[in-house]
Amino acid sequence: MSVEQRRRALITGASSGIGKATALAFAKAGIDVALVSRSVDKLEAIAAAARHTGVEAQVYPLDLADINHVQAKIQAIAEDFAAIDILVNNAGIGYTGNLSDTSLADWQQVLDLNVTSVFQCTMGILPGMRDRQTGTIINVASIAAKQAFANWGAYCVSKSALLAFSQTLAQEERAHGIRVTAICPGAVNTSIWDSEKVSANFDRSTMLTPDAIAQSILYAALLPPEAVIDELTIMPSAGVL
Repeated sequence: MSVEQRRRALITGASSGIGKATALAFAKAGIDVALVSRSVDKLEAIAAAARHTGVEAQVYPLDLADINHVQAKIQAIAEDFAAIDILVNNAGIGYTGNLSDTSLADWQQVLDLNVTSVFQCTMGILPGMRDRQTGTIINVASIAAKQAFANWGAYCVSKSALLAFSQTLAQEERAHGIRVTAICPGAVNTSIWDSEKVSANFDRSTMLTPDAIAQSILYAALLPPEAVIDELTIMPSAGVL
């Protein structure tokens, strides 16, 4: 595939877990990648690995928690990297705690990162996709968007909101040639389980791998233009943990 024909993707949360696996899967498929995360060193290593496949890979450090500036910064990345064909909104945080014990600050942080930053990233990319009348937006939600879990209240609410956002966006942008997919994985073995905000004692060996989710994201992105996966639920074969 020539440089002119190659697709270009922007991936948030690209420094580890699902984002890292998706970046490398995209690169192997010949898709140029713009990698967004807070960790420059991790992004640089992933970009180097991606370049070994022959694609272009650029690093863009950005803290998506700074939601007032996300849209403008994502738009600037799109202008620098050139037209974005595929947006993968993967960045987010986990959070455990009973609703009655959840502080307003924690509640707001979860919603800001898991919903509002996705809204802002999308708004930064959407105008260009509309101008070209083509594009694919893939939002990484969770099984928690569809099934409530005690002690995961703020997280469940945020992922349910992300699913509703995806469904509404799909309805609104279909006429502009833009496809929207929501990926709803069960438990995935990533660093989310090591976060100080998450307290859960699960058997990580039975969880999905980041590569399994990355392959599903790649599949959704590479569907022919006349087809779209509206929503894809992927569960560990061992069941809900």
